[in-house]
Amino acid sequence: MDVHQTDFSKGNVYRNILEVAVPMTLAQLLNLLYNIVDRIYIGRIPHVGTTALTGVGICFPVITLITAFTYLFGNGGSPLCSMERGRGNKKEAECLMGNTFSMLILTGAILMLLGYLFYRPVLYAFGASDITYPYARDYIQIYLLGTLFVMITLGMNPFINSQGFGNMGMLTILIGAVLNIILDPLFIFVFHMGVKGAATATVLSQMCSALWVLKFLTGKRAVLHLKKDAMRLKWARVRNIMSLGISGFMMAFTNSLVQIFCNATLQTWGGDLYVGIMTVLNSIREITTTPVNGLTSGASPVMSFNYGEKAYQRVKKAIGFVTGLCVTYTLAIWGILKLFPEFFIRIFNNQPELIAKGVPALHIYFFGFCFMALQFAGQSVFVALGKARYATFFSIFRKVIIVVPLTVLLPNVGNLGVDGVFWAEPVSNLIGGCACFLTMLLTILPELNKTAKTK
Repeated sequence: MDVHQTDFSKGNVYRNILEVAVPMTLAQLLNLLYNIVDRIYIGRIPHVGTTALTGVGICFPVITLITAFTYLFGNGGSPLCSMERGRGNKKEAECLMGNTFSMLILTGAILMLLGYLFYRPVLYAFGASDITYPYARDYIQIYLLGTLFVMITLGMNPFINSQGFGNMGMLTILIGAVLNIILDPLFIFVFHMGVKGAATATVLSQMCSALWVLKFLTGKRAVLHLKKDAMRLKWARVRNIMSLGISGFMMAFTNSLVQIFCNATLQTWGGDLYVGIMTVLNSIREITTTPVNGLTSGASPVMSFNYGEKAYQRVKKAIGFVTGLCVTYTLAIWGILKLFPEFFIRIFNNQPELIAKGVPALHIYFFGFCFMALQFAGQSVFVALGKARYATFFSIFRKVIIVVPLTVLLPNVGNLGVDGVFWAEPVSNLIGGCACFLTMLLTILPELNKTAKTK
């Protein structure tokens, strides 16, 4: 098999970004299928689809929290790995990859243990009712078995992409996603396992993706290899990885936090129906933001490598290119969602009451969606260039300082009620997105303008 590798130091910057970003975006869209396909099939289980979908939605904060730790190490280690490769320091690059792997395995084992010990009180705290809890329990009990597979797949795949093997990174996710699509209806409907079947299909699919990642990173085709002696932990190295990865961790962790507060508040103001609506809206948001996330993630190793080489003009071109594409895309998506809201809701559930209440909620939730692009663009630049403090602050700022308080307070303002929960998102996109992007321009561009090694 011919394996294409992108050389980040040569050629057109825009082409370099797209060569990594396009397969990475496809990979992330495919990764979504693990959970999205589950939701689509679960929502169509006869007689209990809506309740089962709501129950699985209660598990999202737990799943997101597990994912957050893959960002802490994978998204922290891979940019540092790219920088060291740009400096020609292969040994340190491999040590960064090895230390990342060790931390992923250690953390995954701890998370799985804690999950089994505390899932019952956690699920009730996250918005489960006595009706939806059995479905949430059945799903999470099996999903937790695949914790290590998730950690390896999502945490180590960035090291394939950071070496320029975008197509191989996409294949990692494609293997699991296709398998999940095949196994889901088999376990759910043919074997009549319901929610347990969806979780079982997901775990088996994640296992196959994890095995593929390990096979590639220990094989001959990789530039940097996962070696046993590189896995020996060194605190200074782990600290650097976590310092840079904390921003990605906080973005995912605060997403989990927001989901918890949204579910709990909606349970109070609207009951299980509105928790189900939020499950659908979160699913739509994941689908629509994935191309933006894929583009910024694809640009990250290109910016990191050129920043390591001090090719600052190429970094500036990358920033402008990514920002323009992200804003254009999110404007288009906002328009599509405005015109065809029912289409996106019906992907997950056809219940008339959910659609009737869900359409106005969708219009509110996605209002001003284009401002989210500014958050993604600014955040990705901070991470790619190793500006950990800024990246971490803006991860916390939008979600913890803006969204969580508004989610709790807005339902009490006037007669907003449940609408107040949905308004918290667009307000945070406007304030948080603009603040993050403007700060990036004011702090990063002066540094890049000081010197110019162009290629």
